[in-house]
Amino acid sequence: MEQVLAPIFDLLRPYLTPLTHNLPAPLTTLSTSVLGSACHQTLLLNLQPDAVCVKTALSKTLGIGIIGASSIVKVPQILKLLSSKSPAGISFPSYALETLAYVISLAYNTRMGFPFSTYGETALIAAQNVVIAALVLHFSGKGSTAAAFVAGVGTLGWALMREQVVSGGLLGQLMVGSGILGVVSKAPQIWTVWKEGGTGQLSAFAVFNYLLGSLSRIFTTLQEVDDKLILYGFVAGFVLNAVLAAQMVYYWNSPQTAGHAGEIGKRPEQIATGSSTSTHTKAKSPTTRRRG
Repeated sequence: MEQVLAPIFDLLRPYLTPLTHNLPAPLTTLSTSVLGSACHQTLLLNLQPDAVCVKTALSKTLGIGIIGASSIVKVPQILKLLSSKSPAGISFPSYALETLAYVISLAYNTRMGFPFSTYGETALIAAQNVVIAALVLHFSGKGSTAAAFVAGVGTLGWALMREQVVSGGLLGQLMVGSGILGVVSKAPQIWTVWKEGGTGQLSAFAVFNYLLGSLSRIFTTLQEVDDKLILYGFVAGFVLNAVLAAQMVYYWNSPQTAGHAGEIGKRPEQIATGSSTSTHTKAKSPTTRRRG
């Protein structure tokens, strides 16, 4: 890697050195805290392509990018639910299990003191999952169950963050279980899509961003976290996210699918407005016969 990057750094060094040596104090502090003082010195001040520091910088950048993207990754799903007022194609058990796995993972990573850039999105996605799961219950006529679910998640999160309530040993065991839960949580959603012959109100934006995020998390975990439990969870999650993304593509034009092309910007007028029927029902698409 260093041999490949060296000519590029040599070319840019005369132009970048005056900039990197005169960064505002807040940027210098941020760079040092993110990269560490050694890599800050090597990459920004000396402009040397050290392989370890380059991988660290790439991992940190990906991690921060994932956290930023996760703040909105499920907003399209929330908007589709609010617009359609229909939970068609969305599995509550899938979101409930995933939320449980994320709350445990968030508590474990926080108490273990891992870098926030390696797990920060779990808090943001868990919060959005709670909203989605509550909306699915609400639009299914189960408002009281939705309130109980939200209260239960909050109570669980409070308990897991406290050593006096949940010991470190027990939390480690729960983390093993959360990896399994994270994988199992995809199964109800995959089954729901297959059974209904379409993805209904499921958000294409969320599904494909999840796929890219889980792939990126494999890299950042390998670089920054020496914990096989977390790594194996991301690998398994990526595999099942790939299955769900493949279903999204396969059922793209299904009459049971609510306008994914519009959702990602090609046909805005076809974003779900309450009906799970696409305007392309005459197009050739996978069968929508309910499977037994």
